[in-house]
Amino acid sequence: MSGRRTKFYLDKQNGKWLGVCSGIADYSGIDVVWVRVGAVLLTLMGAFPWSLIAYFAVAHFAENKPAGLYADRDDEKFWQGVRTNPARSARDVRSKFRDIDRRLADIETHYTSRNTRLADEIDSLR
Repeated sequence: MSGRRTKFYLDKQNGKWLGVCSGIADYSGIDVVWVRVGAVLLTLMGAFPWSLIAYFAVAHFAENKPAGLYADRDDEKFWQGVRTNPARSARDVRSKFRDIDRRLADIETHYTSRNTRLADEIDSLR
């Protein structure tokens, strides 16, 4: 992996012009169509010179999105969730690890306990 997954990048592969709106969509997890509609409405509603200045400033200073930043769509959704609410994401990861740990402990308890039926089956195979 060549880039950080929590950083803003221009997404020129999915972008129409300079990749700013698709980068915002990738960073926030919002559909790129809604980001583009919002950018056009913001420009038309009276913020014309400032919105263009901000657009070109972001296009100039932001880096391009590295290839292979995400392994798959689930990985992309996970990192978008981390960027929008890091505390919730950390809580979800801890919860998943607790659940896996509990399930492994249940399996270990089942196979290490004295199970006479299982022991008889093993002895019959010898």
